[in-house]
Amino acid sequence: MDRSRGWALALATVGVVVAIDQMTKAWVLSTVAPHERINVFLGIDITRVKNTGVAFGALSGSGAIVLVAVLAAMLGLLVYFAVHIRQPWLWLPVGMVFGGALGNLADRARIDGVTDFIDPVLWPAFNVADMAIVVGVLGVLYLAETRK
Repeated sequence: MDRSRGWALALATVGVVVAIDQMTKAWVLSTVAPHERINVFLGIDITRVKNTGVAFGALSGSGAIVLVAVLAAMLGLLVYFAVHIRQPWLWLPVGMVFGGALGNLADRARIDGVTDFIDPVLWPAFNVADMAIVVGVLGVLYLAETRK
Protein backbone atom coordinates (compact mmCIF):
# COMPACT_ATOMS: atom_id res chain seq x y z
CA MET A 1 0.00 0.00 0.00
CA ASP A 2 1.14 3.50 -0.79
CA ARG A 3 2.32 5.45 2.32
CA SER A 4 0.05 8.44 1.65
CA ARG A 5 -2.96 6.16 1.23
CA GLY A 6 -2.18 4.48 4.58
CA TRP A 7 -2.04 7.85 6.33
CA ALA A 8 -5.24 9.02 4.61
CA LEU A 9 -7.15 5.89 5.59
CA ALA A 10 -5.92 6.07 9.19
CA LEU A 11 -6.93 9.75 9.43
CA ALA A 12 -10.34 9.01 7.94
CA THR A 13 -10.82 6.27 10.55
CA VAL A 14 -9.81 8.70 13.31
CA GLY A 15 -12.40 11.18 12.04
CA VAL A 16 -15.18 8.60 11.93
CA VAL A 17 -14.42 7.29 15.44
CA VAL A 18 -14.20 10.79 16.96
CA ALA A 19 -17.44 11.84 15.25
CA ILE A 20 -19.42 8.80 16.43
CA ASP A 21 -17.93 9.02 19.92
CA GLN A 22 -18.68 12.73 20.34
CA MET A 23 -22.19 12.42 18.86
CA THR A 24 -23.13 9.60 21.24
CA LYS A 25 -21.70 11.50 24.22
CA ALA A 26 -23.55 14.67 23.20
CA TRP A 27 -26.77 12.67 22.99
CA VAL A 28 -26.22 11.21 26.47
CA LEU A 29 -25.30 14.59 27.97
CA SER A 30 -28.43 16.19 26.53
CA THR A 31 -30.93 13.43 27.35
CA VAL A 32 -29.73 11.45 30.37
CA ALA A 33 -29.39 12.93 33.86
CA PRO A 34 -26.21 12.12 35.83
CA HIS A 35 -26.42 8.57 37.23
CA GLU A 36 -29.87 8.02 35.66
CA ARG A 37 -30.33 4.41 34.46
CA ILE A 38 -32.19 3.60 31.26
CA ASN A 39 -32.56 -0.09 30.53
CA VAL A 40 -31.76 -0.90 26.91
CA PHE A 41 -32.20 -4.65 27.19
CA LEU A 42 -31.41 -7.34 29.71
CA GLY A 43 -27.98 -6.70 31.20
CA ILE A 44 -27.26 -3.38 29.45
CA ASP A 45 -28.22 0.06 30.74
CA ILE A 46 -27.47 3.58 29.60
CA THR A 47 -26.09 5.30 32.70
CA ARG A 48 -24.42 8.70 32.48
CA VAL A 49 -21.25 8.81 34.60
CA LYS A 50 -18.18 11.04 34.59
CA ASN A 51 -14.91 9.12 34.75
CA THR A 52 -11.88 11.17 35.82
CA GLY A 53 -9.52 8.18 35.74
CA VAL A 54 -8.53 5.79 33.01
CA ALA A 55 -10.00 2.37 32.37
CA PHE A 56 -12.76 1.66 34.89
CA GLY A 57 -11.92 4.77 36.93
CA ALA A 58 -8.35 3.73 37.81
CA LEU A 59 -6.03 6.67 38.60
CA SER A 60 -9.01 8.93 39.25
CA GLY A 61 -7.85 12.47 39.95
CA SER A 62 -4.46 11.93 38.28
CA GLY A 63 -5.04 14.09 35.21
CA ALA A 64 -1.40 14.92 34.48
CA ILE A 65 -0.28 11.29 34.86
CA VAL A 66 -3.10 10.11 32.59
CA LEU A 67 -2.27 12.72 29.96
CA VAL A 68 1.45 11.84 29.92
CA ALA A 69 0.69 8.09 29.73
CA VAL A 70 -1.80 8.55 26.89
CA LEU A 71 0.56 10.80 24.93
CA ALA A 72 3.47 8.36 25.39
CA ALA A 73 1.35 5.43 24.20
CA MET A 74 0.09 7.42 21.21
CA LEU A 75 3.65 8.41 20.27
CA GLY A 76 4.78 4.78 20.42
CA LEU A 77 1.87 3.68 18.23
CA LEU A 78 2.51 6.52 15.79
CA VAL A 79 6.15 5.44 15.39
CA TYR A 80 5.09 1.79 14.93
CA PHE A 81 2.56 2.81 12.29
CA ALA A 82 5.07 5.01 10.43
CA VAL A 83 7.55 2.11 10.27
CA HIS A 84 4.96 -0.52 9.26
CA ILE A 85 2.53 1.66 7.29
CA ARG A 86 2.63 -0.61 4.24
CA GLN A 87 1.21 -3.54 6.21
CA PRO A 88 -2.30 -4.29 4.92
CA TRP A 89 -5.11 -3.13 7.18
CA LEU A 90 -2.84 -1.66 9.87
CA TRP A 91 -4.41 1.74 9.19
CA LEU A 92 -7.76 0.53 10.56
CA PRO A 93 -6.85 -0.47 14.13
CA VAL A 94 -4.34 2.39 14.41
CA GLY A 95 -7.05 4.84 13.35
CA MET A 96 -9.44 3.28 15.87
CA VAL A 97 -6.96 3.67 18.74
CA PHE A 98 -6.15 7.27 17.83
CA GLY A 99 -9.81 8.13 17.27
CA GLY A 100 -10.77 6.67 20.64
CA ALA A 101 -7.90 8.39 22.43
CA LEU A 102 -8.70 11.75 20.82
CA GLY A 103 -12.40 11.37 21.61
CA ASN A 104 -11.63 10.78 25.28
CA LEU A 105 -8.98 13.53 25.35
CA ALA A 106 -11.55 15.96 23.96
CA ASP A 107 -13.79 15.11 26.92
CA ARG A 108 -10.93 15.58 29.37
CA ALA A 109 -10.16 19.00 27.92
CA ARG A 110 -13.83 20.04 27.93
CA ILE A 111 -15.21 18.55 31.16
CA ASP A 112 -12.10 17.34 33.04
CA GLY A 113 -13.18 13.71 32.71
CA VAL A 114 -14.76 11.29 30.27
CA THR A 115 -18.47 10.66 29.77
CA ASP A 116 -19.16 6.93 30.08
CA PHE A 117 -22.64 5.57 29.47
CA ILE A 118 -22.73 1.97 28.19
CA ASP A 119 -23.28 0.15 31.47
CA PRO A 120 -23.37 -3.66 31.38
CA VAL A 121 -24.16 -5.68 34.48
CA LEU A 122 -21.04 -6.60 36.48
CA TRP A 123 -18.77 -4.35 34.38
CA PRO A 124 -17.92 -0.64 34.71
CA ALA A 125 -19.52 1.81 32.29
CA PHE A 126 -17.63 2.71 29.11
CA ASN A 127 -18.17 4.60 25.84
CA VAL A 128 -17.65 4.34 22.09
CA ALA A 129 -14.07 5.67 22.32
CA ASP A 130 -13.21 2.95 24.85
CA MET A 131 -14.60 0.28 22.51
CA ALA A 132 -12.55 1.67 19.60
CA ILE A 133 -9.38 1.66 21.72
CA VAL A 134 -9.85 -1.93 22.89
CA VAL A 135 -10.73 -3.29 19.45
CA GLY A 136 -7.95 -1.21 17.88
CA VAL A 137 -5.28 -2.45 20.31
CA LEU A 138 -6.37 -6.04 19.75
CA GLY A 139 -6.23 -5.42 15.99
CA VAL A 140 -2.73 -3.95 16.15
CA LEU A 141 -1.54 -6.90 18.26
CA TYR A 142 -3.13 -9.39 15.87
CA LEU A 143 -1.57 -7.74 12.82
CA ALA A 144 1.82 -7.51 14.56
CA GLU A 145 1.69 -11.23 15.31
CA THR A 146 0.68 -12.19 11.77
CA ARG A 147 3.05 -9.79 9.99
CA LYS A 148 5.01 -11.39 7.18
